[in-house]
Amino acid sequence: MSATEQAPPARPESDVSSTVGLVGLAGLVAWVAFARWFPDIAEALGWAVPRDTLGGRNSALFGLLAAALPMAAWSILVDKVHLRPSTGLDWSLVRTRRPDRSVTWIKLAGLWATWAIIAGLYCLCRWYWDGQYLFSMQVLGYSAIPLVALSIPYVFWIDRALVNPRDQAWHFGALLLMRPGWDMDEVAKHWRAWIIKAFFTAFMISIIPFAFRTIVTADFAEIAARPERIALTIIEAMFMIDVMIGTVGYIVTMRPLDAHIRSGNPFLGGWIAAFICYPPLVWGILGGGKAINYEHNTAGWLHWLAGHDTLIALWGALLVFLTGIYAWATFAFGLRFSNLTYRGVLTNGPYRFTRHPAYVSKNLFWWCAVLPFLVTTGSPVDAIRNCFFLAVVNGIYFWRAKTEEAHLLAEDRKYRDYHAWMAQNGLLTAPLTRLWNRVRPRSALAGQPAE
Repeated sequence: MSATEQAPPARPESDVSSTVGLVGLAGLVAWVAFARWFPDIAEALGWAVPRDTLGGRNSALFGLLAAALPMAAWSILVDKVHLRPSTGLDWSLVRTRRPDRSVTWIKLAGLWATWAIIAGLYCLCRWYWDGQYLFSMQVLGYSAIPLVALSIPYVFWIDRALVNPRDQAWHFGALLLMRPGWDMDEVAKHWRAWIIKAFFTAFMISIIPFAFRTIVTADFAEIAARPERIALTIIEAMFMIDVMIGTVGYIVTMRPLDAHIRSGNPFLGGWIAAFICYPPLVWGILGGGKAINYEHNTAGWLHWLAGHDTLIALWGALLVFLTGIYAWATFAFGLRFSNLTYRGVLTNGPYRFTRHPAYVSKNLFWWCAVLPFLVTTGSPVDAIRNCFFLAVVNGIYFWRAKTEEAHLLAEDRKYRDYHAWMAQNGLLTAPLTRLWNRVRPRSALAGQPAE
């Protein structure tokens, strides 16, 4: 939308209902409560089982199901997302068209080859075979054979309703089998989507057990004794919600749920900015005494507020608020959360106030939790360095945000309308847009997209 066009009078309707994320959150919370109070439940029901909390890794995986199943059920039964044209499905074709099974087998060949290549990459990359990633490799390894087996009836079934059965997986399969008709652009789109899915799914699964166990095994009596413990535990709970709902989003990319990856970000800058923030690049670039470290000789908010319980409670509440926004920005996506992808347009929840609530809240949290300008050495040089490097990290997230916007602006008119509406009406976006338009050169405004 150009600067001369008018923004839509109302905020565009979201492709994700505001309820689907809430029912997923309710399912997750219910499972956490069951896992936490399992000893009492087992005793009350007389079950002959060990009376321990269910804080283990398998229980964490069940937590994913507890979140995913209610969201899937709501999406199908209430939102009826399977009937949307955006799925690429036309269920009337099941009755009127005889599917071409040669297309299906070529697609399966492309899909299985993709999984085999990803498995090979996991084997080659050493960081996947150490520390927290070992759990991911175990889960994915045990899932391999069931996924291959289940993919046959699933693809045979879905091909009966696909308007265009020759999708991206088919193009890759046709390339491998040297069949005519494949398109390299479609192959590139196929691999962008699968690299994103493979990279982030492994990372998210790797951190599930810690996030889940921390909340399930927490000692609430001890936590309630101190305001900082209350704040830190709530923050951990918000982190758990973000991780587990986000993991569901990476796994459940299915057309009948309208949660498929429609496209991966085509901009190299977007990939670089995103991957910098995750292992293995984050280990060498951000923090830990590496290239960009904003925590050198810092002690954090609890150190500087020690002995002032009222201030600790108030500052802890601020950090809880920021983390709550961050978690809300994830579960508002329902089944569609993931980095670097276009899976529809989200305009409700915290996205009513800013286009990037997760990035805003996360970066503000770091400033408030680390307090990089306060250092234990008293050195102004350390304080300046810390503030500079945290500003660099903020800049990386700004870079991520802009590449994500560029991707979505190119894909969907609804996002262009949302982008323009937010520039005039967003609680945070509108004043920042007005400020930016004042400070940038007038020549840059002509013909440029509205902020």
